[in-house]
Amino acid sequence: MEPHWEHYEHERGIGVRGFGETVAEAFEQAALATMAAVTNLASVSPWEAVTIRCQAPNHDLLLDEWLNALIREMGERKMLFSRFAVRIDGERLTAEALGEGIDPSRHRPVVELQRARAHEPEVNATSPVAKHRDGWVAQTVVRV
Repeated sequence: MEPHWEHYEHERGIGVRGFGETVAEAFEQAALATMAAVTNLASVSPWEAVTIRCQAPNHDLLLDEWLNALIREMGERKMLFSRFAVRIDGERLTAEALGEGIDPSRHRPVVELQRARAHEPEVNATSPVAKHRDGWVAQTVVRV
């Protein structure tokens, strides 16, 4: 499976979906989809690395924790990210997010992200993180 991401419509925000051969790769792609909701990824240079750590008792909750930690880092550091390397070890996720400080004239952010909520029953009828064909899918809704 070629890793990729997509957006989907949802009444509560922007649906983001990442596909990958592994859960970690699907999480990386979901992060790219999240960033692409804010700006054109091609405009964000991966100059500065930020380490993000989080944990949760299962992959569905870990997806929320991961994307919410990413959204917090964006706000606190005033950065956008365009490249991710995610490692998942049981309940723990460690990621390196690469990006740069926000330059409104170049990045032209279109929305401000609030939070990801994949585990609410009304968000997804199926599990947010699941086997998909020959790989994995990780999907959630990011509120704006």
